[in-house]
Amino acid sequence: MSMYGAAKAVIAPAARTLWPIEAEGVDHIPARGPVILASNHLSNIDPLFIGVVVPRPVVFIAKEELFADGNAAQRAFTRALRAIGQLSVDRKPGQSSQEAMENSLNVLREGSVFGIFPEGTRSPDGRLYRGQTGLAWLALSSGAPVVPVALYGTDRILPHGRTVPVLRRVGMRFGAPVDLSPWEGEAAKARSRRAATDAIMAAIQRLSGQEQVPRFAATVKAELQEQEGAHTGPASRPALKDRLRLGRRG
Repeated sequence: MSMYGAAKAVIAPAARTLWPIEAEGVDHIPARGPVILASNHLSNIDPLFIGVVVPRPVVFIAKEELFADGNAAQRAFTRALRAIGQLSVDRKPGQSSQEAMENSLNVLREGSVFGIFPEGTRSPDGRLYRGQTGLAWLALSSGAPVVPVALYGTDRILPHGRTVPVLRRVGMRFGAPVDLSPWEGEAAKARSRRAATDAIMAAIQRLSGQEQVPRFAATVKAELQEQEGAHTGPASRPALKDRLRLGRRG
């Protein structure tokens, strides 16, 4: 048994006991060969649940901050990520995003399953944000099928600012591979990458039922942080998030 298999044999039963998981459409994942799992992103704990449910080993390139040593819960989470084969990437200034994508492409060239969160960061308010076009570059460059994934409930397990997970049910839906044939061989074209990424995000939205926002999550997060800095007292994150959810659509 591989290290991944041995780790999963321990982690998966524990995770399913603590957080009952309802998964649909797992049969859409090819039994062999390269495949990209493109998922919405609600919580830092999302990779763990995808790894538990998917029958094949899944590789994510996760931000280095997820591998931090902190309290007991954070250390346990870090050990779980590393045990199931996750790679960390340094996102400090000077880190090449193209280098990260090349590393991802190598994972697919080896015939493995690669997991990616095309929003680039967690949703700040539960909505589905615009996808980064690196996803399409990866799919069109490798020829790997893209299986859309929708998670729900993980944002209530480990919401922003919380370090100890709470016990709740988790849901996951996998869809049929997205048809990217209209853009085959066009990885170098920006418009094709944008259109292919939008098609994948639309497939994720159909599975998740989330409201879709034509903006990047990182931009909205930056606005939240700026507004938080300008407010004191009771006007904290929840109130600001509610205003964005109700009033910001552009």
